[in-house]
Amino acid sequence: MTLATIDIIASGPLLTIQDGGRLTARRYGVPPGGAMDRFALVAANRLTGNLPDAPLLELTAGGVSMRFNSAMLIALTGADLQARLNEIPLAPWQSVVAPAGSILNLGGRQGSWGGRAYLAIAGDLEAEWAVGGAGTCLAGGFGGYQGRALRAGDQIKVRTRALNGENGYRWWPTDRRPPYCAHPCLRVLPGPQRDLLPTAWESLLSQDFQLDQAASRQGYRLSGATLPVHHLSLPSFGVIPGAIQLPPDGRPILLMADAQTTGGYPVIAVVIGADLPLAAQLLPNDRLRFAETDLATAQAAWAEQTMWLAAGPADDEDIQLLAQAGALG
Repeated sequence: MTLATIDIIASGPLLTIQDGGRLTARRYGVPPGGAMDRFALVAANRLTGNLPDAPLLELTAGGVSMRFNSAMLIALTGADLQARLNEIPLAPWQSVVAPAGSILNLGGRQGSWGGRAYLAIAGDLEAEWAVGGAGTCLAGGFGGYQGRALRAGDQIKVRTRALNGENGYRWWPTDRRPPYCAHPCLRVLPGPQRDLLPTAWESLLSQDFQLDQAASRQGYRLSGATLPVHHLSLPSFGVIPGAIQLPPDGRPILLMADAQTTGGYPVIAVVIGADLPLAAQLLPNDRLRFAETDLATAQAAWAEQTMWLAAGPADDEDIQLLAQAGALG
């Protein structure tokens, strides 16, 4: 492997190193963290031949520019943020060789949906390993790049693999991706306090919500009609990404990747794991709604996405067949 560098020219609203998360760190009170859209993370890593949960760059809302100081195999997944490599449009969900000295720019949302893109580089991206993971924990100030978001002037290091004939074009077919869209309907299972707040549960399922400006990697405060809630004296209990808390003001909070490990607000619903990638692509002012589902459906949806990730990308030999089948897009 060869040590290569990437210079950050502009970082946009939030640019961090993330990985598959600290799955065993909750016992220490550390958020699981990792990529907001784990499907996009794994897909980007598969496109570049990396391990599925390897560290990469999570880019939020665009406004990012960087220079590759050596030739590197890269892949972008997630949202289409108007990426341009040396001013040539670069569509997401594919791998490409970035020549030495090339500049990648991401402007902002292209189309009606999408808030986060994921950039994987073939090789080992250097990141601080802490508490069982390499992702940036902004609240704790550790992991990733010096425990903080990247900013202009930073330089990240990557131990890259040699480019050769095996670095062929790869594409992630549209029929192996989550159903990303504007105004998603997220499927939910009843939370542990649903029966204590039946009216709030019905109200949750009967209206649209909008992300508040304060939405972050920790959670989304949702605006809309307030849900009816009465005071509940609850001891703190474990919470997870996808849990929908109902604080005293009746405005739901959808917990996301950097959510705290415990909370005392009632949890009236939990977004199923297969729909968290859809939630991860939302930005402030985006709209969403919720629909009840059952455990069997949630498990089947998760198994389907796991199968897509296991199948991996299409390579050169598959491109013509996929085009004929209409699977590219």
